[in-house]
Amino acid sequence: MHPGEAGHGDLGVIAENDVVIMISYSGESDEMISLLSGIKRINVPIISMTGNSNSSIGMSSQFHLDVSIKKEACPNNLAPTSSTTAALVMGDAIAISLININNFSSDDFAMSHPSGTLGRRLLTFVSSIMKTGKDIPIVSLETSLLDSLLVMSQKNLGMVLIADNNKLIGIFTDGDLRRAIESNINFQELTIKEVMTRNCKSIGANKPALKALEMMEKFSLNSLPVVDSNNQIVGALNMHTLMQAKLF
Repeated sequence: MHPGEAGHGDLGVIAENDVVIMISYSGESDEMISLLSGIKRINVPIISMTGNSNSSIGMSSQFHLDVSIKKEACPNNLAPTSSTTAALVMGDAIAISLININNFSSDDFAMSHPSGTLGRRLLTFVSSIMKTGKDIPIVSLETSLLDSLLVMSQKNLGMVLIADNNKLIGIFTDGDLRRAIESNINFQELTIKEVMTRNCKSIGANKPALKALEMMEKFSLNSLPVVDSNNQIVGALNMHTLMQAKLF
């Protein structure tokens, strides 16, 4: 609250369960001293941050935090530079202490910052961005490699998932395709089960999308299957999916 506006009505927002923190390096700011009597009538505690505990504001507060400095960074020792930094650091220290005391979690942060990038990263789940249904590139174990590549191209996720009764068995990705080309395999004769990667990484639909991003970065993956608790395929995503969700 700006002290100038507080004296013209904004002081009315202070309620009996509030705490007032007054920040004034000198502790003698006239516009803030003029508010003291009104704040005391509301009967709320005052915490002051000043560079002088014996100042008018310091002496009028229930709790005083010393943010004094030896010298301002200003070459003339006039412009508030080091003193403003000291006040900011003290404010951050109070905030971190309250986070610890109140067990403020990343989920709490996300709920109060839903529109920001950090909030979006914490509130976006795999289930809300993954490809589902006919958009999932799935083939059976006996599907030919050529037909599997056609499915991979049509679904445009950079992978094809190999399943048995919709249970995830393996994966074949763009990276696997490049390695297959380098090894001069016979694309005409092979089935997908002969070149797929078994025991591939996967993620649950109820996991935060940020977890999927972390997994893909950690294991250098571009694509990721989404499965349920029985390893049944329920979705798929890739790095482009995460980019579209604006997670990075």
